[in-house]
Amino acid sequence: MEFSRFVAIGDSQTEGLCDEAGPDTYRGWADRLAEQLAGANPELRYANLAIRGKNTRNTLDEQLAPALALKPDLVAAPLGMNDVIGRADLDVVHTDLEQIYGALADSGATVIVSTFPDVTQINPLGRAFESRLFEVNDIMRGFARRHGFVLVDLYAAPVLRDRRSWSTDRLHASSLGHDRFAAGAAHALGLPGSDPHWGRPLGIAGEPNPLRRTVDDARWLVEFFTPWIVRKLRGRSLGDGRTPKRPELRPVLEADSMSARTQTS
Repeated sequence: MEFSRFVAIGDSQTEGLCDEAGPDTYRGWADRLAEQLAGANPELRYANLAIRGKNTRNTLDEQLAPALALKPDLVAAPLGMNDVIGRADLDVVHTDLEQIYGALADSGATVIVSTFPDVTQINPLGRAFESRLFEVNDIMRGFARRHGFVLVDLYAAPVLRDRRSWSTDRLHASSLGHDRFAAGAAHALGLPGSDPHWGRPLGIAGEPNPLRRTVDDARWLVEFFTPWIVRKLRGRSLGDGRTPKRPELRPVLEADSMSARTQTS
């Protein structure tokens, strides 16, 4: 299937945090997928409305209408991780997702959703929200079945249970993790040349000894978890005051398009 108008919505995962492309500039799985899609259709236009820190209610209130206004034929909308971590009422989350996914289904666009990876071995506090992660993953599978959405099953991918797929904050994927998510989405969409083994485990790497792991976990609590708690207590988010990195549909292969225009002028 060839797409011409691709729009991504959501939070830091889809914005691309920790897949650095320059100073305060991030690439991310959705950008990587857009590049693959543009390989089949150089005329593809792509917008990314995702902003770090946003939850499902933010997406409903701030991103859904602008996304639909762009009349996409492909939408990336894996949502809910900030609600899992932030301990939101999952009944309310489900109601918000009903509105978001119902509207996207009614638009006629192909919609990509995902389960969330098993981070219990990655994040020191992963066990604390494991049951909520399971519940949200079941919700995602249910919406995918009901609406015929494209589901990328990140939870079942061994590669995403490897620390090398995660950044130092252990909340966001590394460049490798974003690459594997994009590969999983490409395969789920049935793109030519996509990798059916995108989730296979990485080669064996030495595990840190128990003492080193304890030290690393303690450092993580100081450097990443404590600032997150402080922001939460203050009612603040990393996304406060930020605008989407790519609010309008633009050609993915802009450099190539500019070169072609120059050569023909």
